[in-house]
Amino acid sequence: MKALTFTLVAEPPERLDLSPLTPERLAGIERRDIEKIQIGTSKHGSKVGDIFRVAGNDPLDIVFEGGSARLDRVAEAMRDGSVRVVGNAGAQAGRAMRGGTLTIEGNAGPHAGSGMRGGRLEITGNAGDHLGAPLAGELAGMNGGVLIVRGKAGAFAADRMRRGLIAVLKGLGDNAGSRMIAGTLVVAGGTGEMPGYLMRRGSILLDRAPKSLSPSFVECGAPESVFAAVIDRHLIAEGILKRPLLGNAPQKYGGDNAVLGMGEVLFPPEACC
Repeated sequence: MKALTFTLVAEPPERLDLSPLTPERLAGIERRDIEKIQIGTSKHGSKVGDIFRVAGNDPLDIVFEGGSARLDRVAEAMRDGSVRVVGNAGAQAGRAMRGGTLTIEGNAGPHAGSGMRGGRLEITGNAGDHLGAPLAGELAGMNGGVLIVRGKAGAFAADRMRRGLIAVLKGLGDNAGSRMIAGTLVVAGGTGEMPGYLMRRGSILLDRAPKSLSPSFVECGAPESVFAAVIDRHLIAEGILKRPLLGNAPQKYGGDNAVLGMGEVLFPPEACC
């Protein structure tokens, strides 16, 4: 079987909702019926066949050839299989994923990985604001799985994160890991202001000292850390990093003591200013 491939014919005339185009939703559907699925979100009401040229027949292996910032909700709620976007994606890529693999070979818009519970989402370019964060009115953000951004990401990444792993390799904006409930946020390339603001639990792992922390964080010194050694090995084994991030005795700050105060911010001691 060949991958079910959607080749973008031209820039979409409207924002598209691609959430119907996942392995479980397309299983057993003929190509001519797939082309009739409505994905437009405006009065144009575009259908798949209006935007994409469809080829292949394996719904467990989906490829979008050609990207656009208007391709929203790619692989939303996917449970199995793989989806690959050759180009950019729009907002809410990989939202509410439960399993499978989503790879975006380009940039992604805001709220990528929002509500994830499982699976693996990898973005080779940059991501927008609110990476892995909740939508308005939701109580928790990412709740499981692995989210990797090979480029940089915007503000409020991992906001209200509950479980899982987020790794950003070329820097983050302000308020990274704000209001974290639990989980692990890994950042190489530096962060903006106030990482971990109002975090309750969880771990924020940095490759350098942050520009600023909330004054309600407490310095804990640089104790020997089994966790640091284990997470370094895990990140390298998973192909996320090529060399250790923290070392054996990272500098540790505990907080945010304005709330529960059981979170931690770790970075190499030689990076401490």
